[in-house]
Amino acid sequence: MSELIVQGERYPCRGILLDKDGTLLDFIQLWGPWARSILDMMEQHLTVAGAGFTVEKGTVLGTVHDLEGRVIGYDPSGPLAMGTVDESTGVLAWQLYTAGVPWNEAVRLVRDFNKTAMADIRRHRAAKVFPGLRTLLEQSRHAGLKLAVVTSDSTEAAQEHLEWMGLTSYFDEIIGHDRVTYGKPDPEMAEKACALLGLSPADVVVIGDSNGDMQMGKRAGVRLAIGFAPEAERSGHLLDADKVVRGYEELEVRRV
Repeated sequence: MSELIVQGERYPCRGILLDKDGTLLDFIQLWGPWARSILDMMEQHLTVAGAGFTVEKGTVLGTVHDLEGRVIGYDPSGPLAMGTVDESTGVLAWQLYTAGVPWNEAVRLVRDFNKTAMADIRRHRAAKVFPGLRTLLEQSRHAGLKLAVVTSDSTEAAQEHLEWMGLTSYFDEIIGHDRVTYGKPDPEMAEKACALLGLSPADVVVIGDSNGDMQMGKRAGVRLAIGFAPEAERSGHLLDADKVVRGYEELEVRRV
């Protein structure tokens, strides 16, 4: 067995389950432009209809905007950070429905807006890996740990984003919301990953940036749930974390 060293403390483990957005990849770099694009399209459509958002624009998905409209922050407990594609679609479609758009048409419009916003993301590939991540992944590979991504994004999108960054080969499994019945914080995603890896949850560590990740891991019975919070002042939401780290330099994997 290998061990994960967390802030100097040693934890035997055989595998690590990692969230994607906000854990492997910088959340704002990837999803900030998407959120701005889709919210702007929504706002334009609502304005033409003589309506507007039912709440302040940043509250719709849980985003923080600067004076020029760029997304510069997000609520780690909000729908943008924690919701699946279908859940986000529902949140946005509700805004159109309250403006008088029939539900089926509202869903279709949001999906069209999403296609446009996603095309921009694919064109720019504005994703960034957190410092120190590749070192941890290399250490895990050399130590014989099995690794999986567990994400609220779709499996296909997760694979695409990891390929952009050259990270795909590090992971034995990629579990998106489409591969389970219930997403985070339900334990199903972690349980499925462990089953596919051939590991007991008790031998696995979860690393994620949302409390949904922590709850998923705890309910699955994992060895340790580690909250990832690069900004110390933005870690209060990780209520169920066993440990909270600010960066991958606080983690090390060794074979024992």
